Amino acid sequence: MLNFPDWVVALAPSILLLGIGLAVAPMFSRNFIPARTAMALVAIVFSLRYVTWRATETLAPWGWSLDTLVSWSFFAFEAGSIVSGVSAFIILSRYRNRSPEADAAAAVMAARNPRVAIFIATYNEEWPVLERTIAGALACDYPNKTIYVLDDGRRGWLGERCRDMGVVHVTRPDNRDSKAGNINHALALLRAHRRVSDFVAVLDADFVPHRDFLTRGLALFADPAVGLVQTPQHFFNPDPIQHNLGISRSYPDEQRFFFDYMQPARDAWGIAVCCGTSSIVRWSALEAIGDFPTSSVTEDYLLTATLAMHDYATVYLNEPLSEGLAPEGLKEYITQRARWCLGLMQIVHSEAGPMSRRRLRWRDRWSILDSAAYWLTTFPFKLACMIYPLFYWYFGAIVMDAQLNEVIFYFVPYYLGTMLFLNFVSVGMFVPVVNDISQLVGAWEISRAAITGLVRPRGHAFKVTMKGGDRGTLTVQWSLMRRFLVLFLLTLGGLSVGLASDYLFDARAAEGKSVILFWTLYNLLVLAGTVLVCVELPRTASVLRSHPERVVVRGAGREWNAWLEDINLEAVRLRGLSVPAGTQLEVAVAGLGGVSATTTLLLGATVDADIFLTNQQRELLVEKLHTRAGAPGTTGVAAIALGAGLLRRIIAGTVH
Repeated sequence: MLNFPDWVVALAPSILLLGIGLAVAPMFSRNFIPARTAMALVAIVFSLRYVTWRATETLAPWGWSLDTLVSWSFFAFEAGSIVSGVSAFIILSRYRNRSPEADAAAAVMAARNPRVAIFIATYNEEWPVLERTIAGALACDYPNKTIYVLDDGRRGWLGERCRDMGVVHVTRPDNRDSKAGNINHALALLRAHRRVSDFVAVLDADFVPHRDFLTRGLALFADPAVGLVQTPQHFFNPDPIQHNLGISRSYPDEQRFFFDYMQPARDAWGIAVCCGTSSIVRWSALEAIGDFPTSSVTEDYLLTATLAMHDYATVYLNEPLSEGLAPEGLKEYITQRARWCLGLMQIVHSEAGPMSRRRLRWRDRWSILDSAAYWLTTFPFKLACMIYPLFYWYFGAIVMDAQLNEVIFYFVPYYLGTMLFLNFVSVGMFVPVVNDISQLVGAWEISRAAITGLVRPRGHAFKVTMKGGDRGTLTVQWSLMRRFLVLFLLTLGGLSVGLASDYLFDARAAEGKSVILFWTLYNLLVLAGTVLVCVELPRTASVLRSHPERVVVRGAGREWNAWLEDINLEAVRLRGLSVPAGTQLEVAVAGLGGVSATTTLLLGATVDADIFLTNQQRELLVEKLHTRAGAPGTTGVAAIALGAGLLRRIIAGTVH
């Protein structure tokens, strides 16, 4: 009879689970509901198995001791995160694709030719950002539309630019109720001037609609019960996590999971939510609810809940119909997410909240509770994972009273089940370490916003996410880095002390050292990556959708065939020629004609140049770059390129 070590026996459930997952998952499409449901059930069962074991076998005895405080409080964080995860698994067990519905109804809505008002809400965005959006709205293949630029910055120069482009510039005397108030003011103005439309399309100042944004979105309004159609947000520039880790072309932006996988799943349950920009709402539905609600800084989610109370559905069309500018600075990135969190907590307290006495479907209450649980548990738990091992290394406190073979038997199957399911439905988007970095970097501010919003929901100002600006220099965000650097050094110090001596630990605590050791090493990887993210690299590329095209370049009495590597409204990058800085060129770009350029930098066989576009060429370039079909950016994980990008970034960070 064979005698295997305890840890080998403990691996049996994980090996079985991994074998079944790797054998079965490739056989089915992620949109095959029975397969999704089965894998969700597996993930839920192993999650409940793990949390039951944690509650009954691993906690320190109850009493007035540091062990009790540390062990039980960490379990509270972990259990909350698991409950939130189970709710997410249930939602993700379904999926809905509305593209066939849009195909079937497109001709019907086109024949009706309803009036559409396009609202572009702006506060302090620079002209190049706004110009893109206005040009994209003008390029929409839909005739019966009027474009309104809602300027809460009351900028005279913007009014002149709007008149030049043939769109309506709207201002108001104050900034009451922020974005929602800005939109409501425009709605009231249209009513007063009898310019009521059938539908209102809402775009943020930095989001460019594709040509078919209106025709595809309007098709779903053939169903009179639909009050709002939301489309996904895609980004043509990398977010700070992608850019600062050097993985822009190998790892998707942080919001891809929500828009590509969570929203279609929520739509299948009838709980898709409005996300503000890139949405279209029925005018009569706004009349019924009294326009945009203003009691939350996330007026979009609250709009969905308010529409539901009046029997109007929010539906989701998962097609890339617009593209925008992701926050480029780390502070702006975190501010945006903290605002979303705060707004959700305000909705919890509103008349559309889960405990409201108003007529609200149970699934709508669940929707808000699920979102609240995500903000309230995910980010505090991420912080706890970094902090609690320190109690063991420095004070000998018991965080988890378990031996290695027990952790392998209970935790590893739970973790594998979760990863297998999430990566099945998202086609491999959940990458350990990188996913943790993206959550940890803003965990402190988001956790603070969650608690503040829950305890004191009123009296918080709307914080605008800054976009654009000069990002051409390396910037170290010391105020953010400091906390992660301190945690890294404390973790490294605690590990060194703990490995060198056992003088703080009793025998039982020492048995769990191997568990804490692995945990600590993993934390060091995550913290090191988070520190790197806080070093903001210069941004030179403009558009992530990089399809090099052949161009003809003329200058200095010569002609070259070159590759157009990158282009924006101000500059161009050409590969395949070498000319000194200051050379006057003309670049023949398809769809634009001849573009005047002056070279600014020569690096090998690659040239950067400033370009000088006519007004017509500027509009044509926006259409070329941002309004055509297809998703910009990176939509899937490229594992080898991801590893190579991280390695290059680590080496560069070490050198600097």
